[in-house]
Amino acid sequence: MTTIADAVAWLDARFPPRLAEDWDTPGLAVGDPARDLTHVMFAVDPTRDVAREAVECGAQLLVTHHPLMLRGVTTVAATSAVGAVVHALIEGGCALYAAHTNADAGRGGTNDALAQAFGMSVIAPLVADGADAALGSGRIGTVREQTLADFAATVAAALPPTAGGVVFAGDADAPVSRVAVVGGSGGSFWDAAVAANVDVFVTADMRHHPATDARESARLRGGRPFLVNVSHAASESLWLSATADQLAADLGISASVSSVNTDPWTGHVPSGR
Repeated sequence: MTTIADAVAWLDARFPPRLAEDWDTPGLAVGDPARDLTHVMFAVDPTRDVAREAVECGAQLLVTHHPLMLRGVTTVAATSAVGAVVHALIEGGCALYAAHTNADAGRGGTNDALAQAFGMSVIAPLVADGADAALGSGRIGTVREQTLADFAATVAAALPPTAGGVVFAGDADAPVSRVAVVGGSGGSFWDAAVAANVDVFVTADMRHHPATDARESARLRGGRPFLVNVSHAASESLWLSATADQLAADLGISASVSSVNTDPWTGHVPSGR
């Protein structure tokens, strides 16, 4: 019989915990690894709605990208946001495992899935792992030459719909072919994108001041890298389906991907008159 421990071992082998950032908390957070396992559900975020869906679909394990307890907690009382998820999972007989920055860096994880969806031929990680240069944070690659606006449209079409959509910064008609991508909040990788001499940098959660500083500094290099900013949740969703299918095939169980859109923004109103 397959157990939760078998799934944990499979996930740890595919996305080694050593690849996680020092501040990260991947791994099994809720549940008994000795329990039998017949169905796994994958999701981006361990929200209450996602936990409820996992229990309702009969999953004994919920695998999410974001950890539930990334920051320290002092209570898991059901009256707290974190506690409500913990209680829902335990009461429903479902464990919780997170593959976070280790899934960003590993083969077939977040960034490989993004690169594939955007039509990139991957050259290397944006920041290579010290022990294995083929692994690491982000990806650098090439796409067929196209305008920045057309590439941004390609990115938008590849991602699930969100209220915020996709925005870009730079000359819409400028040609681009060399791309760096970092799923999730990748603003801290800007200097690496510059050093990689890419035409455009794709990431999520670029705030006003970092984006402004990036565009101002890019003027010294003919405007490059341009920026494409996407939804955090959308950028970290594309790896789930293939990983679920492979885990199910290898372990002889069933797996699914959550239907819950965990992007926090629910509506968009264009500004101006």
